[in-house]
Amino acid sequence: MIAEFGLAALWLAAALAGLQLLAGALGLTRGGAALGAIVRPVAIVQGLLALIAFVALIVLFCQTDLSVKLVAMNSHSAKPLIYKFAGTWGNHEGSMLLWVTVMGLAGSFVALVERRLPEPTMLATLAGQAFVSLGFYAFLLLSSNPFERMPQVPTEGQGLNPLLQDMGLAFHPPTLYVGYVGLSIAFSFAIGALITREVGPAFARAMRPWVLGAWIFLTLGITAGSYWAYYELGWGGWWFWDPVENASLMPWLAATALLHSVSVLAARNALRAWTIMLGVVAFSMSMVGTFLVRSGILTSVHAFAVDPERGSFILILLAIYIGGALTLFAVRAGSVSEGERFAPVSREGALVFNNVMLSAVLGIVLFGTLYPLVAEAMGAKVSVGPPYFNPMSALFVVPMLLVMAVGPLLRWRRDGFARVRAILVIPALLVVLAAIGVAAWGGIGVLPFIGLTLAGGLAVASLLPLRGRSLRRTPLATWGMVVAHLGVAVALFGMASESAFSVEKLVAARVGDTTAVGPWQITLKRVRPVAGPNWTALEADLDASYDGGKATAVHPQARFFWSPPQPTSESALLTRWNGQLYAVLGEEADDGRWQLRLWWKPFVTMIWFGGLMIGLGGLLALLGRVASDLKRYVARGKIAYRRERQGR
Repeated sequence: MIAEFGLAALWLAAALAGLQLLAGALGLTRGGAALGAIVRPVAIVQGLLALIAFVALIVLFCQTDLSVKLVAMNSHSAKPLIYKFAGTWGNHEGSMLLWVTVMGLAGSFVALVERRLPEPTMLATLAGQAFVSLGFYAFLLLSSNPFERMPQVPTEGQGLNPLLQDMGLAFHPPTLYVGYVGLSIAFSFAIGALITREVGPAFARAMRPWVLGAWIFLTLGITAGSYWAYYELGWGGWWFWDPVENASLMPWLAATALLHSVSVLAARNALRAWTIMLGVVAFSMSMVGTFLVRSGILTSVHAFAVDPERGSFILILLAIYIGGALTLFAVRAGSVSEGERFAPVSREGALVFNNVMLSAVLGIVLFGTLYPLVAEAMGAKVSVGPPYFNPMSALFVVPMLLVMAVGPLLRWRRDGFARVRAILVIPALLVVLAAIGVAAWGGIGVLPFIGLTLAGGLAVASLLPLRGRSLRRTPLATWGMVVAHLGVAVALFGMASESAFSVEKLVAARVGDTTAVGPWQITLKRVRPVAGPNWTALEADLDASYDGGKATAVHPQARFFWSPPQPTSESALLTRWNGQLYAVLGEEADDGRWQLRLWWKPFVTMIWFGGLMIGLGGLLALLGRVASDLKRYVARGKIAYRRERQGR
């Protein structure tokens, strides 16, 4: 009954999405005020019904109800409860239900709290959100029903992909999906503003918190996914330019550009058309990512579906949403003026420059991701990887970082470099000293050299907006910018250090043998069998000593999951302030030696620490914006109360 209850809730939510679209569209016509009045309540109820459907699926997974096909294909009674719970979205149908649930709840929240926009624009926005939701409801109900029953109930489930049986599954996909769906809200705001021709600072102030919230979740989701792949796959890398990794990076790049553009529009009434265009592009990249993961055209540890029919469905949705939005933009763009003008040397000018750089990087990643797929469809095998992505991206990222160091110090509208020249002496000097030190070290590639050289200067420059301010009175939004930019510098330092100074060693060791990797001495003590709830493993006991210090035990494993049957490598990590030791256990050779793969990765943890700082900076900025809006509402309420009393 739970499955039927969840399916009924999903059908009702889809019906209400249709009603929301119809009522929102008719509410914009003369005499449609009555229908327009029901849009907000309908949006709220639609989101609640989607949540009920998703909770029903969670219950089915936690109970291991094998009469439901999705549970039987992706779960097992012996699987730990946390992976039964997280396994709800560790598959195609469940992840898409999570998608529409987050989309429905986001629309509900907009309907519940958003009061800054004129009512026609709000109706058009909610109608646009319903239009997007309706396509995904149709996709779920007609092509990917998560509540489908089995014709014959099996005695046991097939289990979850062992690579997904990790705590990363509980955090990485939901945060990414909140980011993806948050961009659908930005998309709907852009469509609503185009329909009603209300593109201005008020629109930007209403849109900005949703863009910022989506950007925060995308940042945290990508950071978590990078660390999950780093320790789970046993390959020792934190980014592989996998097409599905790129699919999450592209919306983040577009959202970063959109966030800065919408801030300029909110503060200075400029970049109107550009902001609308970026709102469309950002959600377009989310749709492209969804298509890549679920079309069956990719073979990846991230890909969920291998059914081309589902891919065709999503491709049709992508064509309808993005094609329709671009058509609307083409028709209405002439009526959207660019607003206030500004000098090239100004804070707006710096933001525009970096927006162009971000857009260029987005184009590079998009081309590098899609070109091999197009070539393969034409019968040619082409591989595009780091030799393309790294240098091509650096051509635009390096100028962007330089301007990012200077931009926050410039004034709005018009400024000159002469005013900030003295302020930038310290970070510039630090860059020169870092360049000399890194060059003296020798043997470092060009890109790591540039990264190490720029990281220190960028870190100091990111703190300069606090110069001369009272730290207690500095707005949270300013603190957010400082922390986020400092996080970029920290992450850049981690990336460059890992690339420049990592040491890797592949050895065949007997019990008792000692191997050196960087400053570490690694001794293989023994290899023994161990067992878990749904796996068995061979576990190595290694003693790791840093520069002759006290030994610390590390335990890499070679696991074998029996449902479904699959071997995995469970890496062992030993973290110090200056980096990580990374150990992987391989197979036993005929002569009794064990394969060990060892890395010493200096300052690699700075990559993810920097990512968390970037997300924290976004959160501080969001809290600052919300607090500012609350103060504004309270002030308006007091003024209205005083006027009412005076009227009496």
